[in-house]
Amino acid sequence: MEIELKYGDDLQRIQVPDKAEVTILEPNTFPELGSISMALQKALEKPIGSEPLATMLHETRPKNIAIAIPDETRPAPVKAILPPLINQILKALPELNASDVNIIIGGGLHSPPDQSGQDRILPKTIVPGCNIILHDANNSRMADFGTTRRGTPVRINANYCAADFKMVIGQIDPHQFVGFTGGSKGVTIGCASAETIEHNHGLMFSEFAVVGNLDKNPVREDLNEAGRMIGLDFVINVILNADKKVVHFLAGEPEEVLNQGAQTCAAVYGVPLKHKFDIVVASCGGLPKDISLYQSHKGLNLASHAVKKGGKILLLAACTQGVGDDIYFDYVCQFATPGEVLQDFKMLGFKMGAHKAYLFGRTLANYDVAVLSDLDPTILRKCQLRAADPSKVITEWVNGFETQPQLAIIPNANTTYFY
Repeated sequence: MEIELKYGDDLQRIQVPDKAEVTILEPNTFPELGSISMALQKALEKPIGSEPLATMLHETRPKNIAIAIPDETRPAPVKAILPPLINQILKALPELNASDVNIIIGGGLHSPPDQSGQDRILPKTIVPGCNIILHDANNSRMADFGTTRRGTPVRINANYCAADFKMVIGQIDPHQFVGFTGGSKGVTIGCASAETIEHNHGLMFSEFAVVGNLDKNPVREDLNEAGRMIGLDFVINVILNADKKVVHFLAGEPEEVLNQGAQTCAAVYGVPLKHKFDIVVASCGGLPKDISLYQSHKGLNLASHAVKKGGKILLLAACTQGVGDDIYFDYVCQFATPGEVLQDFKMLGFKMGAHKAYLFGRTLANYDVAVLSDLDPTILRKCQLRAADPSKVITEWVNGFETQPQLAIIPNANTTYFY
């Protein structure tokens, strides 16, 4: 049979031998919302756990407002949300000028976008005069809020924190150790310092720090606490379906929005698994989920949960922007095997960037992994990955079984998780 899977901004056709028993593991279907501007207006008028946005603005009369937005590695529909949101703000506070609104593009440890990247993120119709600020986790001036109960230094972009009213736009997605994205994360990671991100992510070794779980998850609870410490006022979160269309729109108090939105997100992307498979063919879901190897690891990690130990995984990840992180690449290049990475990382202690080599290593040590990517095969080898022709390697794998192998297709591996 022939299957089509998302790959970058295109589709990849792959032949699967008839000998294999094929199961497709995909997100559940939810109806797409109609107008994003109408959904936004309803969410702002009837937010979760807070007064309507206009009421809050009338009562607090802020002299300036900060809105954190994600970079292009996240497919949140920022271009559709920002213009009506800013118009609502200026309507509620006619004394404000557009220059009193700061829009911070927060990508965490990702490099700040160049002009073409900004053009892909921001709408052309954005209100003229708003200040566009590029967050840089290593070089931006930070405001210090002390430390969380778990010892994370809460240091956040100073331009963002100087605002009288703080907002964030983001999406709620399954995350391999945060449980779910959304809530305060677009600020407490997106606009945070490198040391903040590194310490928070160092909590990922907890048994509760797993995809789809908020309960007792130290990484997520740490981010929630940081959001309270910085005084985050209002969040706008969306949930997208597999085609990156909005199926749920939420706004209001950060933690209540997260908790309610996570239930919908789990209903979309949580898939029951009756048994594990011999072979898995996993697409990250196309752009921006497979924009780099660094981002594509999420698909490999979540897909591995559907494979028998020692089983085989083919990952489709175009990686149009390359490896995506120099620290990860420089670190993994030092070692010949995943086992060496795992051993060194445990001795080294948690280090951001290098942790991605550790996460890759955990999967590579237990499964036979092949990758279809636009990356040079030599680069993949340095990352301990092997390039493969998809139809050829699947045929080899299937024919290697004496009996009929069970093969799963995961069209959206970066967001689909299993229970």
